[in-house]
Amino acid sequence: MIEFTPNVQKGSDPLYIQLYKSIRLEIQKGHLPAHTKLPSQRQLAKHLNVSRNTVDIAYQQLSAEGYVKGVERKGLFVVPLNQDLFFPEPKQGLFRTEETSAPVTPTRFNFRYGEVDLEHFPYKQWRKYTLESIHRENRDLFLYGYHQGELGLRKEIAHYIYQSRGVRCLPEQIVVGAGTQYLVDLLCKLIGTKVSYAMEEPGYNRIRETFQHAGVSLSPVPLDDQGIRVDKLYESNANVVYVTPSHQFPTGLLMPLSRRNELLEWAKNVDGYIIEDDYDGEFRYVGLPIPALQGIDHHEHVIYLGTFAKSLTPAARISYAVLPQRLLSHYSENFTHLQQTVSRFHQYTLERFMESGDWWRHLNRTKTRYKSRQQTLLRALKTHMPDLNVSGNDSGLHVIVEPNLPLSEEELIRRAETLGVAVYPTSIYYANEKPATHKYCSDLLAYRKKQLKKAFNR
Repeated sequence: MIEFTPNVQKGSDPLYIQLYKSIRLEIQKGHLPAHTKLPSQRQLAKHLNVSRNTVDIAYQQLSAEGYVKGVERKGLFVVPLNQDLFFPEPKQGLFRTEETSAPVTPTRFNFRYGEVDLEHFPYKQWRKYTLESIHRENRDLFLYGYHQGELGLRKEIAHYIYQSRGVRCLPEQIVVGAGTQYLVDLLCKLIGTKVSYAMEEPGYNRIRETFQHAGVSLSPVPLDDQGIRVDKLYESNANVVYVTPSHQFPTGLLMPLSRRNELLEWAKNVDGYIIEDDYDGEFRYVGLPIPALQGIDHHEHVIYLGTFAKSLTPAARISYAVLPQRLLSHYSENFTHLQQTVSRFHQYTLERFMESGDWWRHLNRTKTRYKSRQQTLLRALKTHMPDLNVSGNDSGLHVIVEPNLPLSEEELIRRAETLGVAVYPTSIYYANEKPATHKYCSDLLAYRKKQLKKAFNR
């Protein structure tokens, strides 16, 4: 049963952003109390007459920000929150009735992670190849496809990742799947749940939840300034580790060659697997591109994961895994019954997009635009808030910003909101409690607030 109706209508913001903001506000105001179960994607999409993708993306963002949490086989539930963080001590008379909404400062600057540039999306070319996919001569695309994905697309992916990331593989080693989380879940089935797994601490919260839902034993392994600590990885007794070596999420660290060799040596010694997630490896702004870990693996221990979610669009749900030969044999013997999860039409469209050369042109233009935007942001931060600590800015689509203020993460986010600025927490990426890293400064708080207002009013 739908117990609330979010305000979603055609306007300046995409529908999924409107839906996400509407549900978030209902949670913040307490209208959706803790432990409330949200409607399923199908139910809410039908109720609002929107696509399931719209609901899916909105729910994913709410989950990433810690407003809701998924419970296996049960659904999404609202997480207990302290409402005072969002609407603290209103003046008497501000709320005339229980239904009166608290004043909300409009968001002027939204630094949400994961947004792609929709203004410059190659609509014309994508539409052209999409229309090709539904021509009569391509009517076979209306039938079930190959379980690993369309061969033509896998050939294009194999060529691309060799040219750009140094990944060495045959098209037969590639498995296409609907998102990285789906592929990680598949890998848990392939490798098995009886072995021990590990991942970086901090690390991508959705992947952590995927491992947990798969029922595997998972150990968080701390980082140092070169990436995951291999000595601690040995201590974890893990056989499989998930890493993001080219742009560690969320810290932005780049794993140097020496640490990569240590990690490969670990995999060889324990006869285990390294799951290398290269989620935004295309976007490097300083120095030469860093080859993937898979490209220097000579003992078939690295499973390479890639996605088009950041470089093209997350809505297409096209990701892929490159399996080592020994794991591929196990897959071919035991998992060919699994149907392909990505639309054949989208696969064909992407294949033609890559084959034509439009993909490379789009990627190069996108790199240039993202680099320009990042440089603009970094210049603004340096000019207006020079005592900020900024990290993770050599590559990727996000940076980590740490103000030198004796304030909690929640308070910093709340105060930014009052200025119309949306920033997001890093605490959700820790399996254990996030260590305190706040640096104190002698600046008066009133002076810092004045600086912030000046910066964001420009």
